[in-house]
Amino acid sequence: MDIPPLAGKIAALSLAALPVSYALNHVSALSHPLGVALMSALIIGQLFVAIYSLSRGEISYDPHYAVFAVFAFTSVVDLLIALQEDGYVVGFMEFYTKEGDPYLRTAHGVFICYWDGIIHYLLYLAMAGAIRRRKRYRNLGLYWLGSFVMSILVFLPGNILGKYSSEIRPAFFLIIPYVLVPCWAGVRIFNQAQPPACYTPTTVQEEQRKGLLQRPADLALVIYLILAGFFTLFRGLVVLDCPTDACFVYIYQYEPYLRDPVAYPKVQMLVYMFYTLPFYGLAAYALIFPGCSWLPDWALVFAGAIGQAQFSHMGASMHLRTPFTYRVPEDAWASFFVCNMLYALGPHLLAFRCLRRPAFFQRLPPRSQVLHEKQH
Repeated sequence: MDIPPLAGKIAALSLAALPVSYALNHVSALSHPLGVALMSALIIGQLFVAIYSLSRGEISYDPHYAVFAVFAFTSVVDLLIALQEDGYVVGFMEFYTKEGDPYLRTAHGVFICYWDGIIHYLLYLAMAGAIRRRKRYRNLGLYWLGSFVMSILVFLPGNILGKYSSEIRPAFFLIIPYVLVPCWAGVRIFNQAQPPACYTPTTVQEEQRKGLLQRPADLALVIYLILAGFFTLFRGLVVLDCPTDACFVYIYQYEPYLRDPVAYPKVQMLVYMFYTLPFYGLAAYALIFPGCSWLPDWALVFAGAIGQAQFSHMGASMHLRTPFTYRVPEDAWASFFVCNMLYALGPHLLAFRCLRRPAFFQRLPPRSQVLHEKQH
């Protein structure tokens, strides 16, 4: 997969978030939640108008360009929020975390801001650069889609169900377009044409004749998916208050963060159990039986989703904003880190395998076409 060059114009425009946020932080009218919401909506609207006037050619070629440009700006804002909450910068976004989205001050909120401000930001620049140069970006888009959807699936219910549910402000409703627009963009990315297959029908047929034992990398991935599935189910049962001794020991001695009343870790484990666990089962099936052409795309989506989720979960589990009672005990750091890193790494290895050698997952052409190729 070729990484397209970054979009310099969008990078320069997104850095305008620095002076804008600093100036707004000193406006007294933004000490009211409604003022924060209205000003945020006004800035996003003006930003879209500016992007449209400066990049009509790119937007007419692919309207995703405008989406990535606006979200690149918000990614810089999120990075400022994370750096501010950790004490690295001051005087930028205090007004927003106090009167707009106070739940961004939680450990989970800080780490989703770091992910958005670094990983999503680079993805936006890369995808916008690809549009500007009329190149493909479907794989990057699928990874971003999974990452973005996972953050929303956990963050929104966590805000409503957790201890910050009483602090929902008008700015919370700005999340509606923030959710709907990526859903629209995600559907369009899925519908983009896939790159042409680089394997001949004979090569595909030969690859698909190999059994699982003849493909040691796939065998290792199947074993990983089975083990990860059990781990997913176990942690789901833990947050559902399973009364077994194993669950009790795990939640108190290894991952006490799962008991944190902010609700994000509980929602995260339930999302894993209801969405990731079925995918692991289907992915194992697709690695055993050939012709499952859907796996490469969905492997990228879930790699992005689990990468974002594990980054936020692991970081919040040890962050100082998490009460000491719910942080990972020092004597459990090694096991916690190894288990969660492997849980994050596996889906990325699966996606890499699917992109590297996709012949096993391609649909076989009609038999007559294969016979015709062999004859020539």
